[in-house]
Amino acid sequence: MKRALQLVCLLALCNLTLLAQTGQSPRAVHTTEKSAIHVPPQEAAVALKNIYSNLGSSKTDLYNDNDSWLEAGPDSAYSTQFIAMAFTPKSNSHVSQVRVAVQHDETSGGANQVNLSIYGDTNGAPGTLLAGPVTVKNLPGTGTCCLLAVANFPPVAVTGGSQYWVVADTPLSGTGSDFAGAWDFISKEVWYGVSTGSGWLPFPGIWEPAGEVLGTIP
Repeated sequence: MKRALQLVCLLALCNLTLLAQTGQSPRAVHTTEKSAIHVPPQEAAVALKNIYSNLGSSKTDLYNDNDSWLEAGPDSAYSTQFIAMAFTPKSNSHVSQVRVAVQHDETSGGANQVNLSIYGDTNGAPGTLLAGPVTVKNLPGTGTCCLLAVANFPPVAVTGGSQYWVVADTPLSGTGSDFAGAWDFISKEVWYGVSTGSGWLPFPGIWEPAGEVLGTIP
């Protein structure tokens, strides 16, 4: 098995009681930066407004390009792990696009595609599926910045002040289930979601999956 990604245990950043109950801990990866030259992300449509973003203000420095959460399907070289980014709209809005820093491990041999979806919140973790999955292909490689995985949705109504989730995962079998990669993060104290394929759990941490949510704000 090809493992270019270096696994890092993050027990010190996780809720120890929850870990003791579930036996699960989220796994991070550290990759070598492939190029000191950063490129700006894809341009978003002018009509789309920012509903949520934690990306950096510089278009060539949006996120940490060599520190990430592991993203791995059940048929990849790694144990299954999916990550979710929480977001809370400030006002009633309609989400039509998400742009996240999910990348493909080109040495893994897995498919270069991932599914992005929008979920409602249940007890601080992803609950009801609201839109998707949308399969995003041709992801940027790990250790690069600052292209994004972009998924478009039919407008999804969201309520201001309520929490929602952007989920990155794969099918449980078939095409795409062998995906291996990473979701680059930023340094910010938050709760995020983690799944090993058998349900979502909330975890506290200081590294938030990087991305933004766009749409229309009436």
